[in-house]
Amino acid sequence: MRDNIINLLNNSDKAIDIYEIQDALEIKTVEETKELTDELRKLEDEALIYRSNKNKYMMLDKSHLRKGIMRANKKGFGFVEVDNLEDDIYIDQDNMNGAIHDDVVLVEITSKMNLDKLEGRVLKILERRIKRYIGLIKFDKNEVGHITLDDSKIKLDIEIPKDKSLNAVDGHKVVVELGKKIKDDKYEGEVVEIIGHINDPGVDILSIVYKYNINVDFPEDVKREVSEIPMEVLEKDLKGRRDLREEMIFTIDGDDTKDIDDAISVKRLHNGHYELGVHIADVSYYVKEGSPLDNEAMDRGTSVYLVDRVIPMLPHELSNGICSLNPNVDRLAISCVMEFDGNGKQLNYEIFPSIIKSRIQMTYKKVNSILEKNIVPEGYEEYADTLRLMEELAQILRKAKVQRGYIDFGVDEAKILVDENCVPTEIVLRDRGLGENLIEDFMIAANECVASHIYFMNLPFIYRIHEYPKEERIRSFLGFVSSLGYQVNGNIKDVKPTTMQKILAQLEDKPEYKILSSLLLRSMQKAVYKPENLGHYGLASSCYTHFTSPIRRYPDTTVHRLLRTYLFDGRIDMQTIRKWEEKLVYVAEHSSERERASVDCEREVEDMKMAEYMEKHIGEHFIGMISSVTSFGMFVELDNLIEGLVAFRDMDDFYHFDEERMTLTGEKNHVKYSIGDRVEVKVLRASKEEKTIDFQVIKKVEC
Repeated sequence: MRDNIINLLNNSDKAIDIYEIQDALEIKTVEETKELTDELRKLEDEALIYRSNKNKYMMLDKSHLRKGIMRANKKGFGFVEVDNLEDDIYIDQDNMNGAIHDDVVLVEITSKMNLDKLEGRVLKILERRIKRYIGLIKFDKNEVGHITLDDSKIKLDIEIPKDKSLNAVDGHKVVVELGKKIKDDKYEGEVVEIIGHINDPGVDILSIVYKYNINVDFPEDVKREVSEIPMEVLEKDLKGRRDLREEMIFTIDGDDTKDIDDAISVKRLHNGHYELGVHIADVSYYVKEGSPLDNEAMDRGTSVYLVDRVIPMLPHELSNGICSLNPNVDRLAISCVMEFDGNGKQLNYEIFPSIIKSRIQMTYKKVNSILEKNIVPEGYEEYADTLRLMEELAQILRKAKVQRGYIDFGVDEAKILVDENCVPTEIVLRDRGLGENLIEDFMIAANECVASHIYFMNLPFIYRIHEYPKEERIRSFLGFVSSLGYQVNGNIKDVKPTTMQKILAQLEDKPEYKILSSLLLRSMQKAVYKPENLGHYGLASSCYTHFTSPIRRYPDTTVHRLLRTYLFDGRIDMQTIRKWEEKLVYVAEHSSERERASVDCEREVEDMKMAEYMEKHIGEHFIGMISSVTSFGMFVELDNLIEGLVAFRDMDDFYHFDEERMTLTGEKNHVKYSIGDRVEVKVLRASKEEKTIDFQVIKKVEC
């Protein structure tokens, strides 16, 4: 019934009433009529269809209403994000109708649909997605707790009765669930967890972790399951595995890495070709499908890497122990061994379960010493030639990727150094050398190989996809570049990856290249997980997955499980196929959602620590580049990626904002500021709590 109603309304060019629906669907009995009215009510409640004042029905997206997610601003207004709408809908403070940040809402568009800026009002809150709130508790003289929420975008007044406070005291950061509504935006709440005191080291980061519903501790049933897993490889584990323990296999990671997913090997074959081995920890052998451990890993979706800690997807006994490819111990792996010719063309490959013994845990720093400076650190002597052969192959693979359209945006990352109390001491750019590129090139090769193999078997699978950018976004970017006085050629009707490559190449010598590259990257779509192969635009890959990090990403664990099911166990019957067709839809969607939460959490922690760092530098001067211009001021990014706002209130003149050219021009002094300009700034304010930094421009700086 449901599908029939949706199909009917989708194909109707006008709103129709219930009698017309009955006739079209040939509904005659009382029972069928009741089923129809019930289904229409459900579809209306889900905001999939719209019922007009005249009781006529149409699909919601054919009406002036939209369903979307509220993105509130701490000033009281908000924007609603709607799927398939290029622009967000602006909601004035008076039209929020009680909606708060992250609510799913039904919005009426009050402006004309063809305007650049859509405006609307919230008609109904369909779902309050945030179930728990994080804040600081303080008790009044009547022993009623009041919560100051961490997220200033959420406008709620929450009172906590003493008997629902978990014995929290003033200054505790707490997790609160809403209870009954008292009036308007005032609610009774209950403390369900105490995070810690606001002055305790690390509680600031934990507060953000809890905000994104990231599990910190593992439940008891998971701990019990882990306690029963052997922490060394047993003889029975070797059945059906190829023994590679005598091969020269090793790992390359960061200095402080403890969860090692991947090991590599390389040989020069007699025919002059290269044999590349990528050996990945066989996590799914230990994490059994449907077990408490598996369910918890799926719920988490990913490990979260913060400035002073890792919140792992798997307990440390696995992530740092039996699953981690630590040196000089037997470990179970799934190996992808590929043969490449001198042009980077893959000629042959095998994917199989293996047992390996990594010879050495290398670090990027020491590998880069060999590859970039020809200085061989102690203990690396016997591996130096193999590393040079690896670099030779990596350069070939990278050249082949670039030729097909691989886009290297070259985006820098900040590294925040903290002391034992998690106080930031220094913020620097993260190093990226030949060793890091080499591992990236090898992992991409293995991911493509595994994805292509299953794709051509036409079996259910989970892909990492990155769709083509929308033409209008690229056109808008090029229009902006043109306003800077740069002529960039590119066929916008055919936005192939090679088109993006050419655009970046034409901007490479410009002083503001770093900012322009970042803007172009923002105009791209987000990479996500899907059970359909839609290709990976940024990598210019026709078929891609995530296979190489099963310790820290659940989609990779799922890929391993599918390899075992299809290839090693040979289970490709219809029952198995139907099961995975259904399950992978949820796994892909949930994994994408948890990845977004992890990225947002990591970014918010970095913003907080950067603001905390700058609190100690108020009044000091720095050099930076204007990274964005807005209607309320401009943002300046320092060379170590700390970004602050230069607000109109802190500028020396009244400035006119040119939205098309993204410039600010002084009314009296005629000074013009544009994206990419280098400026000297003074730190006016910084707030760890607000996660904000305010600059004042001192002067322009010549490049």
